[in-house]
Amino acid sequence: MSAQSPSSGRLLAFPEHWPLADALADRLALPAVSYTHHRFPDRESLFRIGTDVRGSNLLLIADLHDPDPRYLQLILLADTLRDLGATRIDLIAPYLPYMRQDTRFNPGEGVSSRYFARALSAHFDSLTTVDPHLHRYHALAEIYPIPARLVHAAETLAGWIAASAPDAVLIGPDEESEQWVSDIAQRAGAPYETLVKQRFGDEDVRVSLPHPERWRNHVPVLVDDIISSGRTLMAAVSHLREAGLPAPLCVAVHGVYAPDALAGLKQAGAAEVVTTNTVPSATASIDISAAIAAALESSR
Repeated sequence: MSAQSPSSGRLLAFPEHWPLADALADRLALPAVSYTHHRFPDRESLFRIGTDVRGSNLLLIADLHDPDPRYLQLILLADTLRDLGATRIDLIAPYLPYMRQDTRFNPGEGVSSRYFARALSAHFDSLTTVDPHLHRYHALAEIYPIPARLVHAAETLAGWIAASAPDAVLIGPDEESEQWVSDIAQRAGAPYETLVKQRFGDEDVRVSLPHPERWRNHVPVLVDDIISSGRTLMAAVSHLREAGLPAPLCVAVHGVYAPDALAGLKQAGAAEVVTTNTVPSATASIDISAAIAAALESSR
């Protein structure tokens, strides 16, 4: 990481992330950069910066959960700032897209995680993100040539669970989630168990809870990193209800939500769906700003 701290300059954000930006600005005592975004009738974008950014070190917060249209706007904004004299631009992408395709699964496919990493790195001096989907990669440094800072949401999720569901049993959606769920459970002072999952297709997922009789007097809290299609969690919610457990809470870091995913979880019997505000949505009621601010402060 460069000796220049990304938490020592000015801050700006995509409009969707202004609540998170305001919280970070308060925690880090950063002034804001004003700008406007104009859309022409043909849908092209023009950014106009209202603050003198010459010589500035900037912290830019971008909502990238719908990456294809947002990426171009992000690059246009970053290049405008650079063209107007910004010395350094550090990106906070609370949700980092294009991590799924981390290998060539079928002949003729591209490895888009690597392409996206190279493209994003060409415009920014560092990256800060929250719990990216690291499956076959052990670290973002394997694909990101710029310094990449990981923020972990475990402590934030544990604090919310401990305050909101004191009789919780944490349940991981599959065996692979055990290490992550056990960490959150320990921090929350709660027991945990993981479901046994079998996937028979993109939309055919079956799960089972090994010991349902143990948890009938607990509030089940299904914990996941990302809710996208929601199929795994829907199957888990239905199974827990059929096993006689109370209606579960679904808690996740990132609420990306394919169409009808949230409605499907409610229909399956979820009592509530709650996510952090890495992705703005109606469920994003767990504030991640303290964890992000602490990670940025640690680099000073």
